[in-house]
Amino acid sequence: MDARTRSDLRLLNDWQHGFPLCRDPFGVLAAQTGLDREEVLAQLQVAQDDGRISRIGGVFAHGSGGDAVLAAMAVPPRWIEAVAATVSAHPGVNHNYLREHHHNLWFVMTGADRDAVEAGVSGLERATGLPAMRLRMVRPYRIDLGFDLGGDTARQPMRATAEAALTPLPPRQWPLARRVEAGLPLVERPYAVWADEIGCDEDCVTERIGQWLAEGRLKRFGVVVRHHELGFAANAMTVFDVPDDHVDACGQVLAEQAGVTLAYRRTRAEGWPYNLYAMVHGTHRGAVTAVIERVTAAAGLSCVAREVLFSTHRFKQTGARRFRGWAPSAEFSSAAAPLPEVSHAITR
Repeated sequence: MDARTRSDLRLLNDWQHGFPLCRDPFGVLAAQTGLDREEVLAQLQVAQDDGRISRIGGVFAHGSGGDAVLAAMAVPPRWIEAVAATVSAHPGVNHNYLREHHHNLWFVMTGADRDAVEAGVSGLERATGLPAMRLRMVRPYRIDLGFDLGGDTARQPMRATAEAALTPLPPRQWPLARRVEAGLPLVERPYAVWADEIGCDEDCVTERIGQWLAEGRLKRFGVVVRHHELGFAANAMTVFDVPDDHVDACGQVLAEQAGVTLAYRRTRAEGWPYNLYAMVHGTHRGAVTAVIERVTAAAGLSCVAREVLFSTHRFKQTGARRFRGWAPSAEFSSAAAPLPEVSHAITR
């Protein structure tokens, strides 16, 4: 049976936003779905175990703290598996995908600050012998806001909101932020577990999360789904070269289009003129392509240079590590050895 047709789909779709911040959140879900608490917990545990959800937790807004960069490498095809394994082994990498392009390996490096992120990317360059493009976020228009699971592609945007100007979280709030990144324990009183671990009371935990949501520090708090396991196996990143004085207006229009799951502006790089990105996920390639053509026209982007990079393999997908961090000094104590033949292969 298709995962999206199962009886627990409502738990996964309806609670990507607005997850209850109270002492008995799973009891609230039970009352809303007609299940009992034990059934809710059991279904969510199965969904987490089989990978349909990565966690129940929060997605922090750009600027809340920590740092991240999108990076891309041009990897000779015969070295893809080895290089991808090296990249995925880095604890700061939370996404690592193979895409249809000369720059074929795309990953996100996260860390506690910009220096940590740069150390991570530089370490991967040394370990693989390959240069990496750094494509830093300039402005998010729609990012990590949830995903409508009801159709072949997202049928409507889920609660796109303006990005607030934020100062980073103070270090004293990082212990809770780490747990929000990692996800709720699937127990009757999950916030009490967090409260015990960080030395405060349960109400303090839920109030702080509510405050972060109100401030826009958290884009959402709820079920974080994994698209591939739910049948959305096709995804494409479309990149556009838009004049700088028009890119924000075009990005805002893209963010409002049904079917667009992510839209943001990034820095350009040498040999990479693109500054506007849109992600589309779907159940098959044709559905994704149809959305791309529709939203490109809607945003007035039909005449600008663009490329469509379909994903062909997912090597790694985990939650961000902005607040959990990793130790740059131990960046490759357990990673794969450098691959000198890769460097030779791309320079000859």
